[in-house]
Amino acid sequence: MVTLSQQYPIFGSEINCPHCLQAIPALILTDTYLCARHGAFEVHRNAQALIHLQSDRQWRQWNNEWYRQHTHPDGIRFEIHESIDRLYTQGYRAIKVTIAHRYRDLVEPYLESSPINSSLQRLYGLSVEFNQPIDPDRDRWEIINFEIEKEVGTPKGYPYFRSF
Repeated sequence: MVTLSQQYPIFGSEINCPHCLQAIPALILTDTYLCARHGAFEVHRNAQALIHLQSDRQWRQWNNEWYRQHTHPDGIRFEIHESIDRLYTQGYRAIKVTIAHRYRDLVEPYLESSPINSSLQRLYGLSVEFNQPIDPDRDRWEIINFEIEKEVGTPKGYPYFRSF
C-alpha cells in the first residue's frame, strides 16, 4: 500500500524554489518540483540534492536553506561577492571569509597573496581561510559554501548622519 508521503519526493509536498524562494509544489508520483518561473527541479535521491533540469545546477539543503553546489570558480566567487554587497547595504563590514574546503582547488588560483606575508590570502580584500576537512561540523561544510565574518560599522561611502 502506498501512503501519501510516499507519493512525493524526499523533500515533501512543497519546497521553496532555490532561485526565487517562492513555494513550489511537488509533482505527485515523481521526483520533481515545478516552479512557474524557473521550471523543473529533479531530486537526486542518493546525494539528497535538487537539480535544475534546464541548467544542470545543483543545490543541497541545510537547515531548510538551499545552497548551490558550484562547479566553476566564477559561481562561488560571484556568490561571495553578492553576500559582501548584501552585508554592506545592511550596515556591516565583512572582515574575513571561510570557504568550504571542497572549493579550495577552484578558488585558490583567484586569491591574492599579500606582498608582506605570502601565506595570507585575500579575496575582494578579505582574508581567506578554508575550513578544515576534519572539522567537527564536517556534515554542514559538505553542504554550505562559505561563511563571512562581519562587524558592525559604517561602510565607506555612506554619509554620516547625526541625530539631534
